[in-house]
Amino acid sequence: MNETAPQAVKLTFGYKVTWGIAALGTSLIAGVFGALLPIFYQDYLGLGARWIAIASAVYAVWNALNDPIFGYLSDSTRSKLGRRIPYMRYTAPFLAATFILVWLAPQHAGDFSLFMWMLVTMVLYDGCYTMIGLVYSSLLPEVSESDTERNHLQISSSLFGLLGTLLGFIIPDLFRPKGEAIPSFFPLQVAMVVVAVTGMLLIIATTFKVKERLEFTRVDRPLKLKDQIRFTFTSKSFLVLVSQNFMSILVSSLVTGSLFYLADYVLQMNTILLLGFIFVPLIGGVPMTNVLRRKLGLLRAQQLLLTIAGVGLVSLTFVPNALIPVCLVLAGFGLSGPQTLTNILFAQVADEDELRSGVRREGAFFGINALVTKPAQSLAIATPPFILEAAHFVTREANNNIIFLDQPASAIFGIKVFIGLIPGIAMLLGALILFGFPLRGARLERMQHDLLELHARKKAEYDILAKP
Repeated sequence: MNETAPQAVKLTFGYKVTWGIAALGTSLIAGVFGALLPIFYQDYLGLGARWIAIASAVYAVWNALNDPIFGYLSDSTRSKLGRRIPYMRYTAPFLAATFILVWLAPQHAGDFSLFMWMLVTMVLYDGCYTMIGLVYSSLLPEVSESDTERNHLQISSSLFGLLGTLLGFIIPDLFRPKGEAIPSFFPLQVAMVVVAVTGMLLIIATTFKVKERLEFTRVDRPLKLKDQIRFTFTSKSFLVLVSQNFMSILVSSLVTGSLFYLADYVLQMNTILLLGFIFVPLIGGVPMTNVLRRKLGLLRAQQLLLTIAGVGLVSLTFVPNALIPVCLVLAGFGLSGPQTLTNILFAQVADEDELRSGVRREGAFFGINALVTKPAQSLAIATPPFILEAAHFVTREANNNIIFLDQPASAIFGIKVFIGLIPGIAMLLGALILFGFPLRGARLERMQHDLLELHARKKAEYDILAKP
């Protein structure tokens, strides 16, 4: 009698939709944080670039420490709910509370007080956000072995996540002070409370629908820390991918943190209209990643989209202002690659590692990935203030809290540099780096076949352990 070959787990449409709801919650909060934080503390509150840079440096150190710790903790957890779900469910209220605190900074405090408020609230917020984001990303590779199913999950996550990120721009733009001689932050702060509570509820709701595959909790035995480190840093696939992802994180952080500057001072147009030039092609590009993946393969699809985004962003720096929207359209479409395909590539890295180590360790890989890439977010926060100061940018705070539209040409070019030239070069470098990624062709097919057989054995062992 012929044995049936092991098959990858298939997921229902409802499961895939529910999966994306958590991304809506996290990206709504993170979108507001990334878009509003630089302009809120420098332009509105008048905090100097030196203080922001110090806060960003300390924040980077914290980011470098918490992700690997949380990843190891998650991989080693053995609870009835699994390794990931408990952390999502019970950290969400703390994420909401710490996010609210970021925007309650005392308006007329001195630089040191503002610096301390910014630093402490950023650190608390990021600890909660890291835990939730890490375990959510770590769930993706384990729920199905199929690249197609993973792509569908990531498309759901990306579309909901983009909606959250878009709302993260629109909401603060509706409620932030605009030109008042004595600005009031109360409407903005109320809006931030609503954002925090909404995001928290969406995250918690997802945890009651999505279930983990408990064979990875009950059958796998956590590796010792030294073995975790050895397997992680001897994976060529991981080292190549994390290098590319550093570039993508730097790009997304620079672009999202700079759009208000581009809208207010370069194009002098409504921010929501400007967002459309990026988000419409980005949203359209997300489902197209499934088509490109089938035709070109996962790796080549990623390289193509990174190149398109890089060309669009570099061009933005030098074209006439009337053509900047065209460049943003190209960049938006290209950004669908890192938005959707990167986590599927990380899933392949975790698959390869499971065959080497015998244990699924997504948390470790996403944790070390953040160790390398999260500093890119801090770099993105610190870079614009220094470029603006060097380019003689005039802040609202220095102009009696009134927006100064007649910026010098050097300041306008400086804005184009940190939203166009720097992230564009980073994207092109990312596409080149991926030529070193080894999981392709026959090697990839063999790995996927062996993985299905390993998971079938683990499921059979779990079924025996689960019997009363």
